[in-house]
Amino acid sequence: MIELNKVLVSDKVIEEEFVCNIGKCKGACCVEGDLGAPLNQDELEKLEQVYEEVKPYLSPEGIAEIEKQGLYVKDWEEDWSTPVIDGKECAYAVYDKDNILQCGIELAYNDGKIDYKKPISCYLYPIRIGKLQNYEVLHYDQWLICSDACALGQELKVPVYKFLKAPLIHKYGEEWYNELCEMVEQLKG
Repeated sequence: MIELNKVLVSDKVIEEEFVCNIGKCKGACCVEGDLGAPLNQDELEKLEQVYEEVKPYLSPEGIAEIEKQGLYVKDWEEDWSTPVIDGKECAYAVYDKDNILQCGIELAYNDGKIDYKKPISCYLYPIRIGKLQNYEVLHYDQWLICSDACALGQELKVPVYKFLKAPLIHKYGEEWYNELCEMVEQLKG
C-alpha cells in the first residue's frame, strides 16, 4: 500500500491491469449491483444544478424514475446514490444505438452543456474510495462483469492507476498523480 497525502492506494490499484472494454460488457457497471452510483455530498448540489441540461439525454424511464425518487436517493447506510430503474440500471444511464449503456450526464458534458462530467465513483471505476480514519483508501473493485476489461488490460499491459490517469488527476490533482507514478517506479526499483 502506498500512502500519499492522506490517500492510501492499495497494491492492486498499482499491480492489476485494466482497460475498459465497453463494447464487450455493454456498460454492465451501470446495471449491476444493489444501488445506483455512489455520490459525494458535493455531487448532490451538482446534480441539482445540471439536471435540466441533462434531462434531454435521458430515457423516458430514467426521467420518470428521477421524478418519482428524486435526483438522488439515500440508501440503508445513509449514503447517497443515483436512483435506479426497477432495481437495475442507473436512471441517468441511457442505451445507445448499439445497446450500450452511456451516462446521460457525461453525454451532456461531452456536448458542452455542463461542466460536470459524471459522479466521481463512475469516473474512477474500477477504483472505489473508502474511508479509514483520516484517510481515503483507493481499492480496486475486481468484478466478474469486468473480466473483458481485465483481459484487455493484461494484453495492453496497462495498470489500473494508469488507465485511470485522467480521473485520478481530476480528483487529486496532477502533482499528486505524478508523485504516485514516481513512488510506483521507486517500488519497482
